[in-house]
Amino acid sequence: MGDDSEWMKLPVDQKCEHKVWKARLNGYEEALKLFQRIEDEKSSEWGKYLGLIKRFVTDSNAVAQLKGLEAALAYVENAHVAGKTTGEVVSGVVSKVFNQPKARAKELGVDICLMYVEIEKAEVVQEELIKGLDNKNPKIIVACIETLRKALSEFGSKIITLKPVVKLLPKLFESREKAVRDEAKLLAVEIYRWIRDALRAPLQNINSVQLKELEEEWVKLPATAPKQSRFLRSQQDLKAKFEQQQAASGDTVDGDDNEEIAPQVDPYELLEAVDIISKLPKDFYEKIEAKKWQERKEALETVETLTKNPKLEGGDYGDLVRALKKVIGKDANVMLVTLAAKCIAGLATGLRKKFGTYAVHVVPNILEKFKEKKPQVVQALQEAIDAVFLTTTLQNLSDDILAVMDNKNPSIKQQASLFLARSFQHCTPSMLPKSVLKPFCAAFLKQVNDSAPEVRDAAFEALGTAMKVVGEKAVNPFLADLDKLKLDKIKECADKVELIGGKRGGGGGGGGGAGAAVEKEKPASKTTPMVEAASRPSGPPKKAAPSKSAGPPKKVKKDAPSAKPKKGLDTKEIVETELSIEACEEKAAAALPASCMQLLDSANWKERLASMEEFQRAVESMDRGEMPCQALVRMLAKKPGWKETNFQVMQMKLHIVGLIAQKGSFSKTSALVVLDGLVDKIGDVKCGGNAKEALTAIGEACSLPWTAEQVVSMAFSQKNPKNQAETLNWLANALKEFGFAGINVKAFISNVRTALGATNPAVRTAAITLLGVLHLYMGAPLRMFFEDEKPALLAQIDAEFEKMQGQSPPAPTRGVKKGAEEDGEEPEEQEEEGGAGGIMDLLPRSDISDKITSEMVSKIGDKNWKIRKEGLEEVTAVISEAKFIQPNIGELPLALKGRLNDSNKLLVQQTLTILQQIATAMGPALKQHVKNLGIPIITVLGDSKANVRAAAMTALNAWVEQTGMKEWLEGEDLSEELKKENPFLRQELLGWLAEKLPTLRTVPADLMLCLPHVYSCLEDRSGDVRKKAQDALPTFMMHLGYDKMNKATSKLKPASKDQVVAMLEKARAMMPAKPAAPAKASPPKASSSASVPASKPASGKTVSPTILPSKCHCELSVVGKKAPVKASMKEDDDRSGPIFILVPNGKELRIKEEKSLKILKWNFITPRDEYVEQLKTQMSTCLAKWLQDELFHFDFQRHVKAIGAMIEHMEDEREAVVGCLDLVLKWFTLRFFDTNTSVLMKAMEFLKLLFSMLSREDYHLNEYEASSFIPYLILKVGESKDVVRKDVRAILSMLCKVYPANKLFPFLMEGTKSKNSKQRSECLEELGCLIENYGMNVCQPTPAKALKDIAVHIGDRDTTVRNAALNTVVVAYNVCGDQVFKLIGNLSEKDMSMLEERIKRSAKKAPPAPAKQVERAQREVPAHPNATFARKTAQEEMPNKLNQARSQNIHDHSAPSIPKEFQLDLDVIENDHTHVSELPDLVQHKLDELLEPVTIPEPKIRSVSPHFDDLHNSTASTINFVISQVASGDINTSIQALAQIDEVLRQEDKAEAMSGHIDQFLIATFMQLRLIYNTHMADDRLDKKDIFKLYSCIIGNMLSLFSMESLAREASMGVLKDLMHGLITLMLDSRVEDIEDGQQLIRSVNLLVVRVLEKSDQTNILSALLVLLQDSLITTAWSPMFSELVMKCLWRMIRFLPETIKSINLDRILLDVHNFMKVFPKEKLKQLKSDVPHRTLKTLLHTLCKLTGAKILDHLSMIENRNESELEAHLRRVVKHSGNLSGLKSDRGSEKASLRMDEKMSKTKVSDILSEIFKKIGSKENTKEGLTELYEYKQKYSDADLDPFLKNTSQFFQSYVERGLRMIESEREGKGRIQPSSTGTVTVITLISVPISTSGEDMKPAMYYERLKILRQRHALENSKVSKFTTLHCSCLGWLLISSPQQTQQQQTQQQTQQEERPPLSSLLSKPSVASSTDMLHSKLSQLKESRESHFQQEHSHSPTRTSPAANLDDLKKRLERIKSNRQ
Repeated sequence: MGDDSEWMKLPVDQKCEHKVWKARLNGYEEALKLFQRIEDEKSSEWGKYLGLIKRFVTDSNAVAQLKGLEAALAYVENAHVAGKTTGEVVSGVVSKVFNQPKARAKELGVDICLMYVEIEKAEVVQEELIKGLDNKNPKIIVACIETLRKALSEFGSKIITLKPVVKLLPKLFESREKAVRDEAKLLAVEIYRWIRDALRAPLQNINSVQLKELEEEWVKLPATAPKQSRFLRSQQDLKAKFEQQQAASGDTVDGDDNEEIAPQVDPYELLEAVDIISKLPKDFYEKIEAKKWQERKEALETVETLTKNPKLEGGDYGDLVRALKKVIGKDANVMLVTLAAKCIAGLATGLRKKFGTYAVHVVPNILEKFKEKKPQVVQALQEAIDAVFLTTTLQNLSDDILAVMDNKNPSIKQQASLFLARSFQHCTPSMLPKSVLKPFCAAFLKQVNDSAPEVRDAAFEALGTAMKVVGEKAVNPFLADLDKLKLDKIKECADKVELIGGKRGGGGGGGGGAGAAVEKEKPASKTTPMVEAASRPSGPPKKAAPSKSAGPPKKVKKDAPSAKPKKGLDTKEIVETELSIEACEEKAAAALPASCMQLLDSANWKERLASMEEFQRAVESMDRGEMPCQALVRMLAKKPGWKETNFQVMQMKLHIVGLIAQKGSFSKTSALVVLDGLVDKIGDVKCGGNAKEALTAIGEACSLPWTAEQVVSMAFSQKNPKNQAETLNWLANALKEFGFAGINVKAFISNVRTALGATNPAVRTAAITLLGVLHLYMGAPLRMFFEDEKPALLAQIDAEFEKMQGQSPPAPTRGVKKGAEEDGEEPEEQEEEGGAGGIMDLLPRSDISDKITSEMVSKIGDKNWKIRKEGLEEVTAVISEAKFIQPNIGELPLALKGRLNDSNKLLVQQTLTILQQIATAMGPALKQHVKNLGIPIITVLGDSKANVRAAAMTALNAWVEQTGMKEWLEGEDLSEELKKENPFLRQELLGWLAEKLPTLRTVPADLMLCLPHVYSCLEDRSGDVRKKAQDALPTFMMHLGYDKMNKATSKLKPASKDQVVAMLEKARAMMPAKPAAPAKASPPKASSSASVPASKPASGKTVSPTILPSKCHCELSVVGKKAPVKASMKEDDDRSGPIFILVPNGKELRIKEEKSLKILKWNFITPRDEYVEQLKTQMSTCLAKWLQDELFHFDFQRHVKAIGAMIEHMEDEREAVVGCLDLVLKWFTLRFFDTNTSVLMKAMEFLKLLFSMLSREDYHLNEYEASSFIPYLILKVGESKDVVRKDVRAILSMLCKVYPANKLFPFLMEGTKSKNSKQRSECLEELGCLIENYGMNVCQPTPAKALKDIAVHIGDRDTTVRNAALNTVVVAYNVCGDQVFKLIGNLSEKDMSMLEERIKRSAKKAPPAPAKQVERAQREVPAHPNATFARKTAQEEMPNKLNQARSQNIHDHSAPSIPKEFQLDLDVIENDHTHVSELPDLVQHKLDELLEPVTIPEPKIRSVSPHFDDLHNSTASTINFVISQVASGDINTSIQALAQIDEVLRQEDKAEAMSGHIDQFLIATFMQLRLIYNTHMADDRLDKKDIFKLYSCIIGNMLSLFSMESLAREASMGVLKDLMHGLITLMLDSRVEDIEDGQQLIRSVNLLVVRVLEKSDQTNILSALLVLLQDSLITTAWSPMFSELVMKCLWRMIRFLPETIKSINLDRILLDVHNFMKVFPKEKLKQLKSDVPHRTLKTLLHTLCKLTGAKILDHLSMIENRNESELEAHLRRVVKHSGNLSGLKSDRGSEKASLRMDEKMSKTKVSDILSEIFKKIGSKENTKEGLTELYEYKQKYSDADLDPFLKNTSQFFQSYVERGLRMIESEREGKGRIQPSSTGTVTVITLISVPISTSGEDMKPAMYYERLKILRQRHALENSKVSKFTTLHCSCLGWLLISSPQQTQQQQTQQQTQQEERPPLSSLLSKPSVASSTDMLHSKLSQLKESRESHFQQEHSHSPTRTSPAANLDDLKKRLERIKSNRQ
């Protein structure tokens, strides 16, 4: 007993685990009592026993175990934490209780298991019980089966998952133990109760005796479906309902339950999938191709056996399906076709939806094979196609089916119709929309008139089935032309049809039952999801939900009174019988006066006119019902009818037609009588107006679409262009009057194309006008019809479309009367059906299936990647050629799918590009390829390479744009992709879904399948995946709902579930609203508070205060009014104490909770109820009770009082206020959403005092407080009331004292994005204040990003916003100076000009601020020359150049490691002086001093290269860097870069390093030229000498470059075009002439132009000039002189064509001429003011023909449509005529031809030719041309005697001629290329018209140049060694001499001498005789550079003897200071 006394004293929980069984027994007993006594299920007592319950049930002592089981049952029943013990306890019950001999123990064990099921742990219990079935002890197995059976019986198949249980049944039936088999039998019977016949398939292989026994038991079961009798804790409402039913014995809801439960389990789902791909014989594909049919049969039989498995494992069945398809399509043995069809049927049945990928490939072959007559083949094909249909949708197969409906073979047509009839039986009304049904009905209507009776019967059956599915009203509009007999037959067929869809609960009860379906909509809505879940994935029940939702609209449309009448009227008019002429005369005679009838065909026009007048009066007096329209119009058409010669009679006749159409019941039959005549007269000048009015009236009577189609086809069947043009004009006008409804655009397209190609311009103009009107309605897709038109015509069409851009179609004014009511309904229906794809469907599409050959497909699948690449390129070419394609693309999908897995990533990307191309080309029909090609794109999102994933995402979005999202979300494909544990795939796919789902109004129910995988992604190892999954949760929730998603977490592990549920709660708060329905958007917005902010954030501010406070306060008022009496009694006591309560660490705790997502983050557009409740809960501990009640009262006056009390207590309770500051600020954010001004003003008063107090206390807001308050305060800065805005601004200024200004900045930037213009302007002003007060460092994230965003608002529509933005940028300008232009980025010209103006104004007004002298000094001395960007004029290309200049400067900053030899010097100067502009003057005073140390360039050349080699690893990177600096906005930087390039170009061994960089260098150069032209020249602040210096550098570099032919020829055509454009623009720039030595500069440019023309690739430069000439003639803004100079360049090129013709690519030149002539045809060219362009072009072509002869016609290969080219015709004419005029100069290479001509030529002829040549030599204009001709003449006729022509001339002339001939000879032989400057200078005369003296002095320049050349050669100044500017200045000197021949030779000699004395300098000199300031500066820079280089050499050689650069800098600094003091 002593032992007993020990354990008796122990606590209960310790007794329960005592080693003495009696102690445990006692403990269990006490625990049982305790468990029954505890009322609170969340009591802490339960936790003590959490780890002990398993011991309760597994006690080793049988007696104690029994009591332990009772206690465990009580624990599970009552404890809220019991769920955590499920696994271990049930496992213990199975292993230790079910094997006990005591029945009571087993019974308690079963009860515990069932109790766990009741507390929502069914999955765990079931899992443990199934594990128990593997136990060796049969007792345990029996008990487990029994427990499962009881659980199923009580809880039902919704709670107990049957699939895993059913899988185990066959194994249980094979057990040796009879008890196990018997219990298994009972379980099978129970399962059958719930799922009925679905159980048969899984048990078909068990013992036949057992199966028979089961069948007998199953028969005994009652027919009524079982009901759930025990309910989960979450189903207590169902439990109450069940008990009520039991009490009332009601059966009505039982039926509902039956409907819910009966179809829940699909037999297919219970089956195990079999993988048959792996089981195929290895030689299967060889055998299936074997020649012997027996081998093929053997292979097919193997597959047939495998496909008999009812459920197949998914996989790649592409090859197998292709093989079977080939057998069906091509095998001649019908037995094998039958086998293959059975295999296809087996695959489709076993794979279900997974076979949908292959369905579209198989169906066409099956349909074609229906031509077989043998019944067994037809039956097999029928079974196959029926099975295939269930795996896909009718829409996907519609194109293939419609293609065979017109087949010649009646069997194919019959079977296609029968297939459709069978398919319709599976459909619901929503699955057969109008868009799908319409084309089928049209095909059936043809077949009901077929000659073959079986085809007719099949069509009737199909139509009857369709009528049964969608109802008569939906089908009747398509059957308008059928007679009554056929209609009756269709209805008879409809009555016989039994719908499969209806039986499955998807389709409703037949066609006439639409009303019933609608009435039952509400009760059925609950069952729909379960029906979907249980139904076959591919079957019609999947569409049940859409069909229900589609019910009401259908009903509305059917009930609309206007829908049917219109159709009825149309049918009557269409089928009106045609009357005979006699009947018409009778009816007309009864309606018209007799005299009128007699005079209708009178020979006298006056009588006919009188007859017409009587006719008109009679018509006007008739009633609508009495008017015989057809008879009257036939009388009008009676002789002379429409051939009436008198215009007055004809006008009356046409007017009467219009009257009859308006007043009578005018039918289409009547219209056809008159339309031909009306169209014939529409172009008549006098009668055309009446004809158009009549046509409009007929359009109103018979509908415009029909009338227009008839009229246009009639007009274009004539040849009268006037009629055609006026018809199109009438139609364009009619479309505006009638609207676009019903217009068949496709019918007009061919006629419009014809009109566009018409020779008559009026027809073309009318066609273009009509296209403009059509564009109003159709938009951009219309252009796709005309993309093949000629460019000129396309340009006109585009211009017309541009006019219509932005216009909206006018409201229809005609044709509204009859359809007024239906217009509201009909268009909506059409829009739903057609949508954007409607127009795309009209596009003519090519069938490319025949081009996708088997060779191409095999190439794509080849082992060699190069061949695969070829195959893909072929596919690209095919699609590109077709442009728009039909959905049938043969075997291409499977081939492309294989390439998406290619090991070569380049091929994967190429395939993705093709898929994107297919999407654009195929349009909406792409939907049918989503499963087989679209889903594999998603798989590629899992690729490890980012560029591949990006390409996949682009392709995916292109597909979705065409298909919509529905097809992607249907089925299991998306969930299967998400299931793959690939982090890249998951994050990309989730991100994509998060982007797409919010845009959808509805989604398929299959989205639910993705949910488990989304939950697993929330716990993925990858942080990116987890983040994307969290972002996607709200978008899933908006469609699936919180409840469904929460319920889905029940299958997760407990730890996972808690995390996911917390995330769901968070997502719930962020859930976006669904997009509102277009037609009925307002009711949901009114009812849903969430939709308001989602759709309209700006308006949410004004709408929500009226909605939200009422909501919040209505709920909260209950709390406020709990005890009004007590509150009033104790009011004084309650309000006496402190109102703010200090809670230690309260704020820190709240911050922590928000971070861990335990509470909602304070982030909303308008506050929702949950936010208000949360704040109220949090404030309850921090504020006095009475104050909280006041703060959350619904009366705003209480709020005012509460704020007043807070103001009173604030100072005294400072510490407590700070403690709950976050909550106080949050409460005031709620007040910002109130509209009451008094509350707002009081709130502002409090906040000003609050922040003042915080500032004094030196308190700083934390991020948590700031982020929950500042954004909402900024909302109020846009308040309409000035007084509020003023207070908000005051608070914002105070905020900077308690919160860092740089952190406030982003909040204000966010405020600038508001839709409220006041808010934007105020935020911008505040930003300006921050920048002004705190400098540029306040800008976040960077000054550049911030100022760019601010500068955007300069272009705002609102004036105040613009001004605010301008002011802010000006403030920034005042802080950082001209650098602001670099920071603000590109602005439009208008915005930039406004900014410049504002800066100027501010500069004038701004007083000096002593406090900021340093900043101002920095602004005045900008570190970069971007100060020049504040310019007066903004040229067209300025933004780009600004950007380039700024980016260059940014680049300079970002590379501090690069030694800046030159810039450092400038920095020193800037630091020592206040004005940069003083620098040139200073240097001018240092001329002698700075010139002394300058050395010749050679040492620098040697030293530069090592420096760059040290800096960069390669020459190329060095050159790239220097070239990038050429385009710099900094003049000095650019000059330095040019100097370095010059040094490279001057060295023969280094110049080749520039190879490959020529285009890059030239681009940088002409960018700099544009920058100078647009910016520097316009800036008055820049010294023009600097600009001249820069120009000189550029020209010098170019001359050096174009002296080297090898480098010059690298320049491409486009670059040369831009370069020539820049140079000619410079030559024409009048501002250059104003610069000192500007004329000299222009001459230098002239010389450069000649050099470019000579040395460049002749094809490229000639092509560039042609394109430049074309552009200059098109652009009217360009100067006429520009075109003239371009043409002069062309003339020069033409002149030298004989020498250059061999190096020219004639094909390219002729293509450019062809393009020129397309833009400027002959007529247009002649219309130009000047005829020079025309002459230039003719001369070019004539010269080319002369030089090449007829061979030139072989060089037109690059021109498309040669026959249409104007060029070819012109060349043929020239070649033809030049046959006789080949002349003396046409073929100098052929000596024989020359001799023959020489023999025939008479002496007189020779004399005349030479006289003409010498005349040219003597004239000033043609000197050069004459010399050239004389040289060529001497070459051809070497024995020609020139003495007679020279002896009478002066010795000077003779020597001039000889020298000229020598020069030409040296040029031709290449000797003259050493001295290009001399020849260039002579030829430059032909380019620029400079006055030249005509005296005998003309020859002096040549003499001077000869002497100059001798001097240069004497001093060894070869071209490669001579400084480029030496050449330049010699050339310029020559120009001066030519211009002024009277100048003395002494000047020239001086210049030459000076040139000899001076070494070639690196500095770029412009005037050799005068040293300029720029020269001096550059010399200084050169010196500094040398000193630095020596420093570098010193470092490398470790020699201390060199002077340091610092000493040089100091020395230079002292010099500059000395000069400055001298100047002052």
